[in-house]
Amino acid sequence: MNAHTNPVYALAFGAHPDDVELSCGATLLKISSEGHTVAVCDLTKGEMGTLGTKETRASEAKRAMELMGYSQRLTLDLGDSKLHYNDESLAEIIKVMRYFRPEVIFANPAVERHPDHMKAAKLVHDAAFYSGLQKIQTSWNNQPQEAHRPRYILSYIQFKHLEPSIIVDVSETFEASRQGVLAFASQFYSEEKTGTEQTMINRKEFLTGLEARARYLGEQIGTLYGEGFLLSSPAGVRNFSNLFC
Repeated sequence: MNAHTNPVYALAFGAHPDDVELSCGATLLKISSEGHTVAVCDLTKGEMGTLGTKETRASEAKRAMELMGYSQRLTLDLGDSKLHYNDESLAEIIKVMRYFRPEVIFANPAVERHPDHMKAAKLVHDAAFYSGLQKIQTSWNNQPQEAHRPRYILSYIQFKHLEPSIIVDVSETFEASRQGVLAFASQFYSEEKTGTEQTMINRKEFLTGLEARARYLGEQIGTLYGEGFLLSSPAGVRNFSNLFC
């Protein structure tokens, strides 16, 4: 392995720290349990969030990484609420993709409530293509990088209800994935936070709603819990007997 790469099977991108844990954490744990490596990249530090500070969120992201067993977690500084589609942001994401060289990428969905989520989706999808172009040159620690294009991009589900292309059975990993979510304690409800300004995700009902969605998706495939994803392109089937739950 090149000293300037850290190859993983799956690389999950989020516009903000906690996007990944809230949306595909149980699937990432499932991938790890199957013997594959997983890494995470937050595009921003989440510094514009109503609750917490960038220092708090950095500490929480590190704690989530430890609890979830990621091989590495990178946090870029592309600007919370200032996440713009430009050459500079694309180049930073391409560098990360070429560093990790993943087979599978997870990303924010293109249709979402938060503008940063939609911008992140476009950036990651386009960077995944451009990352495979040899004439686009990037470097990591002053060393030139080789082109690499991930095979699959899966968009996870966040605030808006989207009809998934696939549903992953996460019955065995959902409960453990909650620890990764709860690592971001500054963002969620607690009895000690009475009087704190209310946000969409620090309502008392929010985490219950997440579980309800996982149960609903699990019900669609006859399991206890599920996480849904949209595929960017058709997935080929090599072993048909392993296709269905």
